[in-house]
Amino acid sequence: MTADELPAWPEQPFERALVVAAHPDDETLGASGLLQRLHAAGTAVTLVVATDGEAAFPAAGAAERRELARTRRRELTDSLRAQGLSGVEPAWAGLPDSGLAAHEDELTGVLRERAAGHDLCLLPWPDDPHPDHQAAARATLAAAPVPAQCWSYPIWLWHRLRPGDPAIPWPRARSLRLTGAERDAKAAAIATFTSQLEPGPRGEDPILPEDVLAHFTHGTEVFFREPPRTSAPVSRFASLYADAEDPWSVGSKWYERRKRAMVLACLPDEHYGTVVEPACGVGVLTRDLAARADRVLASDPVPAAVERTRAAVAGLSHVDVHIGAVPDAVPAGPVDLLVYSELLYYLDDHALDATIEASAAALRPGGHLLAVHWLPWAPEAPRDGRDAHVRLLAHPAFEPLVEHTDEQFLLHVLRRR
Repeated sequence: MTADELPAWPEQPFERALVVAAHPDDETLGASGLLQRLHAAGTAVTLVVATDGEAAFPAAGAAERRELARTRRRELTDSLRAQGLSGVEPAWAGLPDSGLAAHEDELTGVLRERAAGHDLCLLPWPDDPHPDHQAAARATLAAAPVPAQCWSYPIWLWHRLRPGDPAIPWPRARSLRLTGAERDAKAAAIATFTSQLEPGPRGEDPILPEDVLAHFTHGTEVFFREPPRTSAPVSRFASLYADAEDPWSVGSKWYERRKRAMVLACLPDEHYGTVVEPACGVGVLTRDLAARADRVLASDPVPAAVERTRAAVAGLSHVDVHIGAVPDAVPAGPVDLLVYSELLYYLDDHALDATIEASAAALRPGGHLLAVHWLPWAPEAPRDGRDAHVRLLAHPAFEPLVEHTDEQFLLHVLRRR
């Protein structure tokens, strides 16, 4: 796998980016082009540097390390100026170089103080072959706001791992091709780190010799999406319902209206007995499903959503709306139709597997499962819609009946064998 073979970095606006580096120069080597582009687009950049990089040469004494720390701070300031980022003032955590893992909780606290309100977090790759990079990544992911997209940049991966190493998450990788101006600015920025480019005080090899630098000067940067490891918290959705009557504008937005029309058109049967709709939201689809069913069991983990769905189906005695979350919200059955709309990608591996198993157990033979999901990757989601559908399609209890791939969403209807 090469950078040129990867999908492109998603060009989308971000208001505030939190950038974390374990050492001064990590962010320049791994993400200079992206930082330049974000800054040019008006994104406010907050840079936190965990250590001063004072332990680059292990044989150095205490006085030498203090002087190297001062040098590396000056180098980073010069580097930011060379990139056109002179307005970015680094926040220095001042934690021990080469000992960051022992201070991970402290770093997490430092980052939490600065993370609120950021919609993008850039961090070292969590599996980068350097313990400081790994610790900085764990701390950033622990501190990142729930609505923020998290992306990592590798450094030592390029020098210490082979492209075919199974540890490299290529399916989550995206590449950013730098413009000529971005590439020149990055080269000038790297050149400011003379303490890392030249031999050490006792003739030690440079930290960044030519063969290492070659990985960062070819004009393409690679980033890995770092999704949440656990299901999206109910509190996130509760806050959205607290702020808006219809958080996703499902009753008015064209995307939602078009998707709902496609959902109803793709149902193979004109009428169903029992229909189950977890994560019913504000009940717009629930009302449509009620017109084609003898009984509808709708649920949502957010009490405010349940209240709004109950209002939407008021007077429909065959619709039951209650508070519940999957997999527990899937009844024992038998069920004729299960509808999952914009839900499954919010589930972690355990919850998704349990929900799929509960669905297979609940559906009667010949019953249908409809899944429809937005294609872009939601920040709170452990996966995207395609991955959720791949897992559904892989289950031996289901056979596909309908597939619709839209420019914005993916829809499948499966039949219980």
